[in-house]
Amino acid sequence: MKQTAYKMVYSILKQEIREGKYETGKLLPPEHFLESRFEVSRTTVRRALELLARDGYVDAQQGRGTAVLDFTTVQRLNALTSITETLKSKGYEVKTKGMHIDLVEASTKVANALMIKEGETVVRIQRVQCANEQPVAIMTNYLLEELVPGIEAHSGGFTSLYEFLENKYHFVLTNAIEHLSASVTDFSEAQILGVSVGWPLLISERVTYSDSKPVEYSRTRILGDKYKYAIHLEGRQ
Repeated sequence: MKQTAYKMVYSILKQEIREGKYETGKLLPPEHFLESRFEVSRTTVRRALELLARDGYVDAQQGRGTAVLDFTTVQRLNALTSITETLKSKGYEVKTKGMHIDLVEASTKVANALMIKEGETVVRIQRVQCANEQPVAIMTNYLLEELVPGIEAHSGGFTSLYEFLENKYHFVLTNAIEHLSASVTDFSEAQILGVSVGWPLLISERVTYSDSKPVEYSRTRILGDKYKYAIHLEGRQ
């Protein structure tokens, strides 16, 4: 299928930003230059720039131009997506360095998140996620046991948990509540992630729902210099 013009412009500019042709904080060439370079209309150029802005690569500044942003991975918080999916969308090769799936008794926090009794059996999935061979996140997910029968047999068999749950167990994930906090690595975390003790971490705690029923609770520790969140705010109450 032939690629549309604006997606072609978007793809080329994104690749050039990632390769360092345009430095962070610098301006992209003006629209009329891009029109001439790609032999497209101004509307096409603007649609491409809108895509770049949406994905966290640039920021259109009124009266100044389009500035290049630090393209460190950005996850927008107005859509239900996973860290793995966000990394892949940014062009990273994502692999799971290690995975262990077992059955454990739900702690008070896990039980409250999943709306079950403390001590009930839940599935725990522990993973280290890598982007371009570099460890970036330590992930721990808890699932209701009755929703994922036999999942232990799939240890090491997937990279994106959400995608796996949707395809294998036909999950319909509708919304999530996520809490973010800051921390620093202890000795064990530093060893796993290949950084120094005291390195900044972003902690994500999320409860994911299928309609109004909680189906997953996760706690993810992400290298603070490798991952960012973007929140889209619109309108006033």
